[in-house]
Order: sequence, then structure tokens, then C-alpha cells
Amino acid sequence: MARTRLSRVWAVLRDPGSGWAKRSRYAAGGLAALFIAAAALFLLYALVLIPFTPSTRDLRSAKTEYSAVLRSADGQELAAFRRRNREWVKLTGMSPAIVDALVAAEDHRFFDHPGLDFKRTAAAVFHTLTGDVQGGSTITQQLARNLYPDDIGRSLSLTRKLKEAITALKIESIYTKQEILETYLNTVPFLYNAYGIEMAARTYFDKSAHELDTLESATLIGMLKGTSYYNPVLNPERAVQRRNIVLAQMVKHQRLTPARFEVLHKRPLRLDFERQREPEGVAPHFAEHLRKWLIGWADRNGYNLYADGLVIYTTLDSRLQSLGNQAVARQAQALQSVADVEWGKRSPQVLSTDLAAYGHLRRQVEPFAHFWSSRGELLDTFIRETGAYRAAIAEGLSDADAMLRLKADAAFLKTLRSDKTRLQAGFVAIDPRNGHVKAWVGSRDFQQDPFDHVHQARRQPGSTFKPFVYAAAFEQGAKPNDTLIDKAVEIALEGGEVWRPNEGDATTGQAMSLRNALAQSKNTITAQLVQRVGAGNAAKVAHAMGVRQSKLDPVPSLALGTSPVTLKEMVSGYGTIVNDGHYIEPILITRIEDRHRRVLAEFEPQMQPAISRASAHALIDAMRAVIDAGTGTAIRERFGIQADVAGKTGTTQNNTDGWFILMHPQLVGGAWVGFNDNRVAMRSAHWGQGGHSALHIVGDFFQQALATQAVDPRAGFAAPRERPALEPVPVLRDMGGWLARVFGPQRPPDRRRGGSVPPGEILPEEEVHERRR
Repeated sequence: MARTRLSRVWAVLRDPGSGWAKRSRYAAGGLAALFIAAAALFLLYALVLIPFTPSTRDLRSAKTEYSAVLRSADGQELAAFRRRNREWVKLTGMSPAIVDALVAAEDHRFFDHPGLDFKRTAAAVFHTLTGDVQGGSTITQQLARNLYPDDIGRSLSLTRKLKEAITALKIESIYTKQEILETYLNTVPFLYNAYGIEMAARTYFDKSAHELDTLESATLIGMLKGTSYYNPVLNPERAVQRRNIVLAQMVKHQRLTPARFEVLHKRPLRLDFERQREPEGVAPHFAEHLRKWLIGWADRNGYNLYADGLVIYTTLDSRLQSLGNQAVARQAQALQSVADVEWGKRSPQVLSTDLAAYGHLRRQVEPFAHFWSSRGELLDTFIRETGAYRAAIAEGLSDADAMLRLKADAAFLKTLRSDKTRLQAGFVAIDPRNGHVKAWVGSRDFQQDPFDHVHQARRQPGSTFKPFVYAAAFEQGAKPNDTLIDKAVEIALEGGEVWRPNEGDATTGQAMSLRNALAQSKNTITAQLVQRVGAGNAAKVAHAMGVRQSKLDPVPSLALGTSPVTLKEMVSGYGTIVNDGHYIEPILITRIEDRHRRVLAEFEPQMQPAISRASAHALIDAMRAVIDAGTGTAIRERFGIQADVAGKTGTTQNNTDGWFILMHPQLVGGAWVGFNDNRVAMRSAHWGQGGHSALHIVGDFFQQALATQAVDPRAGFAAPRERPALEPVPVLRDMGGWLARVFGPQRPPDRRRGGSVPPGEILPEEEVHERRR
């Protein structure tokens, strides 16, 4: 058979004009034409893809990225917005061993090819077709993928490889080989949020890139084959094997001597691992909130937040921000000690006399010391919501077996209780004169809880909402010295239900002025007041004053703060009171400049009338009484603040949320305290109320701000101090009422002679005096 085939080939060679030879030539010509057509289509497809790859302008900016800088009003740097957690270093600032290891291991013809190594690519294609998948990407192609993963794509497809090749050729036309190496080494990812060789050196060896030796350089370059697979932290044996392969490649390409290799390849890994964190700055929640807004602003105005070197000047005062951070940290930690006792995490004895603010609460919280273990139903619910429970069910365990396993896991229960019973807090301070946000503390610790309790969290505000109801009443003509009867209230709702606000204290049945009712935070009076002014009107006034993002349900219970709102909205609303009734949307940025200091945008306060000046002054004077003789007296008694201030406490049902907002002519500051999960509450009224929790944060802050003159202690409100109408001492008032009932003449009810008052009706001030006479 073989001889027959050879004879045919010989015959064709002797007689090229034979038919078989002609057919062979036709076939070869057809194949050639087909190859040319395919090549033309391939080239055309490549040309079509060019517009879908990064432009030369984008490529030029990739190497010259300038991060945006956030600055405080007093010129301090608050944050730098970088694309990733990296620090750019020059090629000359890197150890030469890094470059030697990279070129030897990844692309030894790097300095000879134009961005594509055709020989290596052909070899990779051949091996891949034979079943041995190999990569043929050059350093430049890898750089293209690192810089533009979204533009180029991640799929194993011809389109992705063509885009990668086109981008690599563009890069080579713009950058020198040294610039390509520098850019590559500064952008390549190394796990653990470390980008670039400098952050990798710090993460794995606790040193800078210029200090890396040959072994350390080979270890890091070896990771590039597969960062997770060759992770030296989790897979040290693989990392050593890969490191030694890199060393062998360095010997092969004459970048390391054989003798040195024999010494180095036997040495173990010597890691000094420490995860690198991006610098938080003094206001991380504030910076993160602004970053999201600035990305949109930059896109709309043709800028890149991470590359164009924008300089953003904010309203934040770094001194006040530091005081806010300290107040939240100090007071929240003291409160946490009480919470740990109440939720059974510690014994009551931990409340030592060092906790001057809370040590006296030991007796009140001792009965709750085993509350966590006693709430079995709540604990079961928490367990079923965990990933560990879902994993146990996925293994095939029944609910009972999964619960039994997890309840026997002491470490699991400890972590669960710690997560659920970690007290949280938020604090914000705004200048009411211009709406400038001066301090913003979103949580106790940004790393532990990045959730922002100033702007993101919506919680019921409790009694801190009451001033909006009183504002609505004042707008309708009520006066601070007008009175309502302190009595049980029942308000019929739609559907036949009846709302009975729970006061907690016994009602007196006597007249109480609106000023005193607000100071003492009387729910019965506020409930009657909202019945008179209307819940819808109260909601409209609250919206006009600053509660503009949260939905307010126009129902009677709104008066007691049942609609969830944000802390920023509430403090902004109180700022309207101080600003003579004019609302100013909180301002976070004053101007934006480019890196050449050209002003791109400026932001000015815009005032909008919300309530009358008279109503605002009436509120201020009434809320002074909260501090002087009401639920906020700790501001003066504990923190010694004697400045002209006014404020309001707030507590929600079961002490789930504690609020306090303090107004000063130059600054309004407010705090919220609670747990992230509102099923966990500050159960004891002795510390869970806003006057015992959130007040301490605000009081601490203002105490320091006034002492350091960051806020003028001599500043006073424009609102005059009105003389309150005299109200009888409760004991004498009750005795007088008893004597009148026993010995006085029996008369039909008469409003002018002390008879009953219809529900929700306000007595004018002059009629109160008439009744008292």
C-alpha cells in the first residue's frame, strides 16, 4: 500500500499535467483563497473592535492618575479617593530583583517585542490545541487586562484576546518599556486589598518595595501565576514551589547565578503578614457619603474622581469632628458596660466606681443580668438568621439538630451575642446659620460598622419629634403659656381602633402650660395638641422644617415620633428653629477645584421659610425649659454647661432608641443611641432613656466645644426669655382641688369656674388666670 502511494506521488512529479496533480493544485489554491478570506475577515473584525478598546487618552491618564483630596473647612486632609488601595512608587524606587524576577518569569523577551510576542503566542496556541492549555500573554497584555478589566472582558474568547492585543499595541505606542513595567508593578493585585508592589511588600513582608530581597521578590512575582492558588499565607508549600520556579527562570535567563540559586531555593518562607487598611481619616462615614455623591457629580461634569486630582473643600471642622469622635467613643463605651450587664455578657460587678456616669445604675440593671439567656425565643430567632444555621441545614441536619449543635458551640454564641448586643451611636452637628455640617460620626467604629447612623439609619425619633407638633400649634396661634388638661387621652382611629398614648406617669387632671408640657415631655398633652392641629398639618410642618427624605405617616401617633427618620433630618429640623424659622438644606461641600486650583463649582446656602419667626422664638424659649427644669437638666447638672442652650430628649417604646438634640445659637448637635437590631433594646428605663444615653454624647461634645472656644459660650439666642405663667405646686394644687370638691358648692360645669374642658381644647392664657382666681 505504501509503495502504491509513493508511485502515485512519483508519477505526479514526472507529469505535472496529470489530472490528479491539477486537482491537487486547485485544492491548494482554494485553501489559499480561503485562508486569505479568513485573514481579511479576522483583520476586519479586529478593526471593528478598536473603538471598543480604551482610547489613547484613557491610556495616558492611567499612568498619571491623581487622586481626589477631601479637605476640611480648616484645611486638614480628611480623605484621598483612590481607585484602589495602592501607593504608586517609581521603578527606580523598587528593588532591582523585582524587575529581574518579573521579566524572567513572565516575559523574558519583553524588551524585544512590540507588545505581542508572536512566537510565544503561536506556541501557546499549539499547546492549547493539543490539550495543554498555556497562556501567551506578555507583560503589556497583562497590564491591559489589569487596567481595563471591564473594557476588555474576562471571558476566554477570541474577542477578549483581540481587545487585549489591540490595547497592548496602543500601550506600547504611548509608553516606554520602563513606564510599562512601572505601571504594571503599581497596578497588579496581590490579594487582601493590596494593589501594586508597594502595598504587597508591606502586606506580606512589612517593608517597602525598595527593601525586598531576591527571595521576597520571587515570592511576590510567583503569586502572579495565580494569587489565590499561590497565596503564601494560606498555601505556603505551593508558594515555595512557585518561588523556586521563578528563581530557576532567573537562572535560565541569566538574572541569577546558579551558585546563588543553590543557596536560596532551600530557604523557607519568612512572611511578616499584616493586612493593609486604607487610611480612614477622622470622618470616614462623612467621606464615604461624599464619595458616592462626588462620583455622580464628576460623571455629569466630565471628570474622573479617581484620576483628575480634584480638590474638594468641605464644611467639616476637623477640631469639632475630633471632639465628636471622642464623645461618641467615650460615652458609648461607658454605656456598653451597662448593656453588657443587662444582656448577661458581664456580671454587675464590672460597673466599677470608675464609671462615674453609670456606676449608680448597678442596682437597676442587676435584675436583667441574665436577660440574654432567659429570652430563649428571641435567641432561637437570632440563631436561625445566621449563616451557620443555614449551613447546618444545607448539610442535611434537622432544625432541632442544627439548633442543638449551635447552642452547644460556646464560641458561636459568644460571637452572636457580641454582634447583637453591641451598642451603636450616631452624632452630627450643623451650623444653623448656614447649614454647614461641622461634625459627622456615623458609628462607634467604621471598620466594625460602616453603616451610617447619621444619614442611612431610619429610627423612630420618639419625643424629639414633639417640637414639630408644637411648631404647628404655634403657627395656628397657640402660645407657650396656653394650657391643656393633663388627663388620659383616647383618640378614635379609622377602622374602629382607639389610640391611647401610654404616658407612664399618672395624670394630674390639672391644666398644664404648653411650655411646661414640652419641658416635661408629656405625651397626654402632645396627643391632645396633635388632635387639635391635625396630624397632616404636623407632618407638613416637619417636612418644611427639615424632615424631607423620610415618609411621615399622618396619624395621631406621629406626634410621639412613630415614623422613622434620620438623625441628619432631625438635627437639620432643629437648625430651622434656631435660624428664625428658615430651613437650609445641610451643606457638606463649599467648593470643588481641579488640581491646578481652578474653581469648578461653589455651593451656597439657600434659605426657605418654614415657620414664622415668632413660632421659632416660642419654641426656643419653651425648649430652654427642657434644659433648665425638664428632661434635659443633666446638661447643666452633669456637664456644667451654662451657655444659652435649648434642646429635647427622646425615647421610643421599650427604650429601643435614645435621642437628644441640643441647640446653641452657633451649633445644633444631636445623637442617637441604640442597637442595630431593634429587637434588642436598652431595657432598663434608668439608662435607656435619651436623657441618660444620647444626652451624654451631646453633653460631652458641647462641654469640650465650649471649653475650647470652638463654640462661643457667650453667644445667646435672639429669642427673648418669656416669663412663664405661674402654675401651683402639685401637692397644693391637688389639695385645693380636693377641698373644692368636698366643701365647695355644687355647680354645673362652667369653663370660667373650673369645670371640665372638652378634649383637645386649649385654654387661652388669660382664662387660666381667671380660673386660678
